Amino acid sequence: MSDDLVVRPLTEETWDAFAALVERHNGIFGGCWCIWFHPDCAERGQGYDGNRALKRRLVEEGKAHAALVMDGDRAVAWCEYGTPEELPNIHHRKEYDARGEPPPDYRLTCIFIDKAYRRRGLTRIALNGALDLIAQQGGGVVEGYPQDLSDGRRVGNSFLYNSTRALYERAGFSYEGPKGKNHTVMRRTVTSKAAVPD
Repeated sequence: MSDDLVVRPLTEETWDAFAALVERHNGIFGGCWCIWFHPDCAERGQGYDGNRALKRRLVEEGKAHAALVMDGDRAVAWCEYGTPEELPNIHHRKEYDARGEPPPDYRLTCIFIDKAYRRRGLTRIALNGALDLIAQQGGGVVEGYPQDLSDGRRVGNSFLYNSTRALYERAGFSYEGPKGKNHTVMRRTVTSKAAVPD
């Protein structure tokens, strides 16, 4: 890993690097291509190739967003984010909706790290990268749904698709309440800042 990790947004220009990361990990969780949180449509859930095509289309249409952590030209991590309209499908949705809280401006729904780069602090870099990109897009209330491991439990990576409560707290998020078994609702307001030209 170089010392020159940078964060870039997921766009048509960075699609190939993102796709290579997903392909190195067999489509991530069972070939999902990180489309589970997107709206239902005919392509969603149609296997590896269908999910890939859907993700690419959403990126091309500007409806799928992520902060990509880049090591040179290689994407090595991401944090998916978007509006509730772009990412309506969250786990424990019925329980979440029963809270009656106003929706956030943005959601963070998935954080993934290349298996060759884990335990090197990239989760924090990806999370902060997403917050920076959200700030450049005008900021607002940002919500995430990490696991609460304050009891000392250890869980597998598939259960840590949105990292841990402790990481979110270090990133300035406040605990809003539980969501499902061991998951939480965390919120932070991100201030708008002008995009920095490339």
